[in-house]
Amino acid sequence: MLPLIAMFVFVAVAVGIFALALAAYAPSSVLSERLRALEVEATPARQKSGFRERMDQVLDPLGRALQLSPGDRSRIWLIQAGFRERRHLVIYQGSRIVGAVALFLIALLMTGFQSVALLAGAAALGLFLPRFVLKRMIRNRQREITVGLPDALDLTVVCVEAGLALDQALMRVGQDLKYAHPALSEEFYISNLEMQAGKPRAEALRSLAARTGVDDVRALVSALVQTDRFGTSIAQALRLYSDALRTERRRRAEEAAAKTSTKMIIPLVVFALLPLIFVTLGPALIELLHELSPAVRK
Repeated sequence: MLPLIAMFVFVAVAVGIFALALAAYAPSSVLSERLRALEVEATPARQKSGFRERMDQVLDPLGRALQLSPGDRSRIWLIQAGFRERRHLVIYQGSRIVGAVALFLIALLMTGFQSVALLAGAAALGLFLPRFVLKRMIRNRQREITVGLPDALDLTVVCVEAGLALDQALMRVGQDLKYAHPALSEEFYISNLEMQAGKPRAEALRSLAARTGVDDVRALVSALVQTDRFGTSIAQALRLYSDALRTERRRRAEEAAAKTSTKMIIPLVVFALLPLIFVTLGPALIELLHELSPAVRK
């Protein structure tokens, strides 16, 4: 008899809690309105929302209208450029739409419907101009990460040889490079947060390579993952990769220096050779035309 009474009491309490929650969260419930009023009275008045909160309030309806996907390619590009918040994706997509419409209207006002190709080209330019700017930002950030990677590897080797684990070494290197190489410091800080949150080290390192999109970082991650899998020395692997990276940087510098002479041909021809020809042969050609003009007229 006692278990039956306990079961009825449990069912009654569960039904009562469910009914109270349903009444509290129902959109048109009187109890819901009363509870919201009491909550507003109980909580202190909030401060005025800042510019960032107002921007979120403005961009949220636009984001819902655009139906943005977390796996969108544009989101990956924004992450590689250093923009990780959802509002950045909304701003990027909105700027593409606004740019296409604005250039289309400008071309329409200037030329009318005389040239459909010009209108389509103006809309395409406004659509792809934000992508071009974003690609430039990605390349600049990847260049910063590539430049700061050898220094980060040297500091990581020192930290690992001093007895720190890899995640602690990454955290310390990120703190030390905060002002010298802020982009690389930010990526190391995010990787350390992922490891602290319980993400496996291999997955956190692969996320680091995906966020940066730098080939050197991707090769470093592959070396670290293999070292962690086979149990070899991390300090030795980092030292070897640092030497190989510096050799690769020296090779790239020599290759860029070798291409300089070829790239300078066109500027030399346009800005040096042609003016020299005009200066030297110009007076003679003018004098020749003055001498030959009477004979031509006859």
